[in-house]
Amino acid sequence: MELTADLIMPDRTALIIVDVQNDYCHPEGALAAGGSDVSGVSEMMPRLHGLIAAARAQEVPVIYIQTFHEKATDSPAWASRSGRGSMGVCRRGSWGAEFYEVAPLPEEIVVNKHRYSAFIHTRLDSVLRSLQIETLIMTGVSTNVCVESTARDGFMLDYHIVLVGDACASYSQAAHEMTLENMKGYFGVVASAVEVEANWNIWNQTPLQKML
Repeated sequence: MELTADLIMPDRTALIIVDVQNDYCHPEGALAAGGSDVSGVSEMMPRLHGLIAAARAQEVPVIYIQTFHEKATDSPAWASRSGRGSMGVCRRGSWGAEFYEVAPLPEEIVVNKHRYSAFIHTRLDSVLRSLQIETLIMTGVSTNVCVESTARDGFMLDYHIVLVGDACASYSQAAHEMTLENMKGYFGVVASAVEVEANWNIWNQTPLQKML
């Protein structure tokens, strides 16, 4: 499947921003302190900011996914996922759980999650159905974990998926590239931020301009 303007019609599309939070993205956040390479985040942030601005200009809903962890959601299986070091990440009410260099407008939607996928035990699907959304434009961190998990579940729920490869970041370039290949092969479209914005701009053209 190729990216087309029809696939990302502004009134049928949502921009999904996954886990752009201090603990995952900030050079002084929990993951960086634990040795993870967060340099990919700084590289992708200008493109993410451009997409947010473009979405707002096109009146595309911008939905922020924000992870919170707390004792009530720390099941034994979840707590063991990557060692005890993961237990201090994005705790409810902490600086680490706050957004990193993005700020939802008062009318924009924030969906809280407690697992990798933003569809598991959240209101995301209900919000999207209410907005009559058909296509999800996926951005954020990390490409191969929470972004991919959300994109996969979205596809299984019959949403079209557009993964913006240069507006996502991982802590491993190899893992990032692997997800792009997997998404492209089985779950949707992989595109750049420039391609998404260019296809949105087509909707601003007159019928004559579209023909030229």
